Amino acid sequence: MTSAPVAPSWHVTRWFNSAPLTLGDLRGKVVVAHAFQMLCPGCAMQALPQMKRVQHMFPPERLAVIGLHTVFEHHQAQGPQALEAFLHEYRYTFPVGVDEHAQGDPLPLTMRAYAMQGTPTLLLIDAQGRLREQHFGVLEDLALGTALGGLLAEADGLPPAR
Repeated sequence: MTSAPVAPSWHVTRWFNSAPLTLGDLRGKVVVAHAFQMLCPGCAMQALPQMKRVQHMFPPERLAVIGLHTVFEHHQAQGPQALEAFLHEYRYTFPVGVDEHAQGDPLPLTMRAYAMQGTPTLLLIDAQGRLREQHFGVLEDLALGTALGGLLAEADGLPPAR
């Protein structure tokens, strides 16, 4: 077992493709989340398509795929109405939360809570709600699949692969 820290709470003002979610609601599942901005090239071309692939490869009762729209620039162009159209156009059906902003602060609260460097940022949270990996950028599919397989095996009580 690991002594990883409990993942910080998400601060979300609105959810798309889902009723409101908390990390507590997802306990018992492995969580893979990407903090993204829809105008971020790495997010649009790599991170979000990867999340779509993960969503189709793993059973939803064991693994939750979450998007966190974490806007820290171009605020006017990336509002909820534009995000809704973006998610519909690209057929992203996994839950997406809009990261909350404090009054006058350009950085969203969840982004601050996780000390993110930018977007995309990948978060891997184990079935006990512990932050196991945080990666600025996109992991290669094989590396992400290996990490997720390890977390799923651990959730099943299996020993780590050697």
